[in-house]
Amino acid sequence: MTVAQKFIVADDHPLFRAALKQALQAGNEGVQIVEADTMEATLARVAEHGDADLVLLDLHMPGAHGFSGLIQLRAQAPEMPVAVVSGSEEARVVRRAIDYGASGFIPKSASLNTIAEAIAEIMDGEVWLPEGMEDVLGDGDEEDSRFAEAIASLTPQQFRVLGMLTSGLLNKQIAYDLNVSEATVKAHVTAILRKLGVHSRTQAVIAAQRLEIDPPRIEG
Repeated sequence: MTVAQKFIVADDHPLFRAALKQALQAGNEGVQIVEADTMEATLARVAEHGDADLVLLDLHMPGAHGFSGLIQLRAQAPEMPVAVVSGSEEARVVRRAIDYGASGFIPKSASLNTIAEAIAEIMDGEVWLPEGMEDVLGDGDEEDSRFAEAIASLTPQQFRVLGMLTSGLLNKQIAYDLNVSEATVKAHVTAILRKLGVHSRTQAVIAAQRLEIDPPRIEG
């Protein structure tokens, strides 16, 4: 008996979620689809559906800043494959998505047939990239690679603290929001600085800005 595949579709645009569902259901009887429209909801769905076969993740959702959502997701569920589906299709964005743990990068401009083919390849264990970008993985510089490794080494709580630092929150405010002591926050900050190879909160914030990406260009 064939077990139905389960997908988590994370995108804040209902019409595009519907398009992804159509691509997933094409020739795939009994498929289960779980939807999320914010990063918080996505992390919750992943926690609830640890048996999901694949997450289809938009980089631009409420609660996600650039690659932060992808990194949080990979930290929470490292065994669950993630395919980025985005309107930001520049080669640098594609390469960094793979650097941060994505199993493929599907442009939102792709046809439904192409999306379905890409998902099938990713499910077969392949890393799927847009046509013409097959060599993009070899274009990364050492600094990007080192930063990707450093960010991936942060625990989920450390990543949350880093996000709060970039928002300008003080240790006291972070401690209140996370319901922990200031001493715990200081310990997290110290670990973050060490892992990122920086010496101050300001340098950590500047480093974290590497996660940001420009929003997709809207034609018309």
